[in-house]
Amino acid sequence: MKAFPIAFANCLLFATLCSGQEVSSAQEQNSDQNVVAAAKASRAQIQAQQVKQADIRRLLELTGAAGLASQSMDGLEKNIRSLMSDSLPPGDYRDQLVDLFFQKFHSKRDMTQLLDLVVPIYDKYYSDEEIKSLIQFYETPAARKMLAVLPKVLEESQAAGNKWGEDLGRQTMTEVLAEHPELQAALEDASKKSPRP
Repeated sequence: MKAFPIAFANCLLFATLCSGQEVSSAQEQNSDQNVVAAAKASRAQIQAQQVKQADIRRLLELTGAAGLASQSMDGLEKNIRSLMSDSLPPGDYRDQLVDLFFQKFHSKRDMTQLLDLVVPIYDKYYSDEEIKSLIQFYETPAARKMLAVLPKVLEESQAAGNKWGEDLGRQTMTEVLAEHPELQAALEDASKKSPRP
């Protein structure tokens, strides 16, 4: 009879071990499935991000972003060139130094690098659906026309804005000097004392 409780205890122990292994095996299987599901989700998220970035690059291409950025930089160069020249001490070297600077700057100016910096910004502010909608818009004839004339519109708008600003500045200065004759006199006195460049 003593053998029966020992055999029964061994059976219970064996059953417990087997069920523990089944639970452990089920847990491992669930864990493996979770890892596979997470990997698939991660892969899908990466693919979605790659598609969105490709869409953003397509949008930038359609809008001519690189060309507009280059045109804008060329426009700024005129102002920067004169500021740079004025900030350097006078001398025969100055024009050559400024010219060489801009030659070197142009050789290093790679619009692909600029676009690489812009893609995450678009990614931050636009959903992929919005990017796709913008692409559809910029593929329309009206949008293509807008993009074709945009450089001229910007150039002429900038010129009009500059003239407006100059006229407004001149008008404002005339009014201020008329309202404050003592400042008008001080300006005239200072002009007589200092030679003009």
